[in-house]
Amino acid sequence: MIQITDQPLEPSNIIAKVQNQSAGAINLFIGSVRNKSKGRKVVRLEFEAYVPMALNEMQKISAEVNSRWPVQMVAIHHRIGRLSIGDIPVIIAVATPHRKEGFEACKFAIDSLKKTVPIWKKEVFKDGSEWVAAHP
Repeated sequence: MIQITDQPLEPSNIIAKVQNQSAGAINLFIGSVRNKSKGRKVVRLEFEAYVPMALNEMQKISAEVNSRWPVQMVAIHHRIGRLSIGDIPVIIAVATPHRKEGFEACKFAIDSLKKTVPIWKKEVFKDGSEWVAAHP
């Protein structure tokens, strides 16, 4: 349920992985590559990761989500490599009995991922590129 891949992420596949009869809600966070950042036109993004440590940190986030909320299933998938505008770099899916817990757990998971997981993003513009801080 934790994955880092250089292949495209498909929301329907991840939803299918967390769906179960005990869950009344599936909350989904889908990150999308946008065409602007800080007023500049983005051409693409490039993601790199220290994969063994990143997977370990993602597993810790999943364990924390499971300990804090009545989660049935959680999936955290992140893509690395070159991504074009509109591509999906991250999907988090959380299945819970009720929506409130699902929203809270999903928000916690993406916020934690941004803070602790060693995945770095380079924004590529027409006139250069810039690495974005891994842990703002």
